[in-house]
Amino acid sequence: MNGSGETGIGAGRRRLLRGAVAGTLGAAGLAAASDHSAYPADRDAPGRDPGRGEGDASSLSVALLLYDGFTALDAVGPHEVLCRVPGVRVTTVARKEGPVRTDTGELALVAERATRDITRADVLLVPGGGDRGVTAMMEDADAHRWIRRIHRHSTWTTSVCTGSLILGSAGLLRGLPATTYWASRPYLEKVGAVYTPGRFVEAGKIITAAGVSAGIDMGLHLASRLADEKVAMAMQLAVEYDPDPPYDTGSPEKADAETEALALKLLADSAR
Repeated sequence: MNGSGETGIGAGRRRLLRGAVAGTLGAAGLAAASDHSAYPADRDAPGRDPGRGEGDASSLSVALLLYDGFTALDAVGPHEVLCRVPGVRVTTVARKEGPVRTDTGELALVAERATRDITRADVLLVPGGGDRGVTAMMEDADAHRWIRRIHRHSTWTTSVCTGSLILGSAGLLRGLPATTYWASRPYLEKVGAVYTPGRFVEAGKIITAAGVSAGIDMGLHLASRLADEKVAMAMQLAVEYDPDPPYDTGSPEKADAETEALALKLLADSAR
């Protein structure tokens, strides 16, 4: 252990990452991460505004919405990428502060702020969830009003997996190309969106990601938008995101009907 209680390996990794980011980012990258001149003029300057969450005067704010029944990796995947981008502060938000349970009920993340206290954010991120959680959010008028309020002034409004159905239910996807979890593609049309294949789909300032792990892809893409490609590529290496799965059944186009049925059964059986 070092003086701060970190192991030598952990402390060393942090020093290496800090050095790598400093070397690749440089003065120009830092300016890009903190320069807000390209954003809408009616946006408040980010900083210690209590409606924006915590952060210094140059930080870009990401509001990560949690709700009962969200899927862990939908939130944690992009969070792991974005929270390490220089000049970015990710704040977890829910109806009220405190622990919020995932769709399995076996894990909880802590919401740092209540939605009533967050009125603006540079980025809104809505994860997907299990049937129970997403269905409730698709019918939650209060949540929809908050999402629309944040979207009105956001630079980017994003979702992962079935989070796009929540954005659509809030009225944000009408006529727009979007993606979602493979088994939920038919529902996109019901919320006014046009299903478009892809790990993530960008339509104006809205970015929707496909299912679960695709949130990491979207997070890296968003990192390039919030900083630059060098930072995004460095973050991909920092989290060692180099997928090489032992099987090739990661999309319905590659899996047979039996595998699809089992996948949905596993999800249903694990739901709280």
